[in-house]
Amino acid sequence: MRNTPLRWAAENGHEEVVELLLGRDDIDPNKAGEDGQTPLFQASRGGHEGVVKMLLGREDVDPNKSDDEGQTPLCCALEKGHERVVKLLLGRDDIDPNKPGSDGNTPLATCVHLGDQEVLKILLGRNDISPDDIGEGGRTPLWWAAGDDDEAIVKMLLARDDVNPDKPNDEGQTPLICAAENGAYGVVEILLGRYDVNPDGEDNYGNTPLSYAALHGHQWIVGILLGEDNVNPTHRIWTGIPQSTLPLGMGT
Repeated sequence: MRNTPLRWAAENGHEEVVELLLGRDDIDPNKAGEDGQTPLFQASRGGHEGVVKMLLGREDVDPNKSDDEGQTPLCCALEKGHERVVKLLLGRDDIDPNKPGSDGNTPLATCVHLGDQEVLKILLGRNDISPDDIGEGGRTPLWWAAGDDDEAIVKMLLARDDVNPDKPNDEGQTPLICAAENGAYGVVEILLGRYDVNPDGEDNYGNTPLSYAALHGHQWIVGILLGEDNVNPTHRIWTGIPQSTLPLGMGT
């Protein structure tokens, strides 16, 4: 693959060589290789903090430039677990903290999925963050946290006024449905404690949180849902689910 000397040096973390090359007026610090990956992208992916600092110190370096697959330096550093590089990137005033990566998920959603609470606090503390943006399959960061049974992150997200706790994905499945289906009892309790969550909401297939909890045998979640005044225990599930898995009283 054809790459510039700067990109090769950045990829391998050679700080002295990078500094030498950046000292020339005829060097383009944003010039990408055949895969669209810039020197900053490569340094971020490799976790080379010194090189990342040097590149970010230049105003003409674009910290948001994606590669040919749509991956950004920020999302790449997050996925690789390079927390200090992530913090360096977020220190740039012109970084876009909401720009999705190659999988369609935002940095916040990626952070939630990885369970990185420290970086999540940094992201949620920014005025320009959009914590309810949808990603792959129409899923929000809260939806991911609910499915991962991460109570701490669910609480962090729900502390924001601009997070919709009942926002469904492309299949109409809300965070509550996701939590009920995955047996996330603690998350179910948290969500049911809110006035703005519908405990009996249907997805695109006509199924409710109770439907999925019963289907997967999550008896404690079935019990807590049956304690809600607005839950219909006789709601029929779509015909694709065997009769033996219907919620209480729905087998006939």
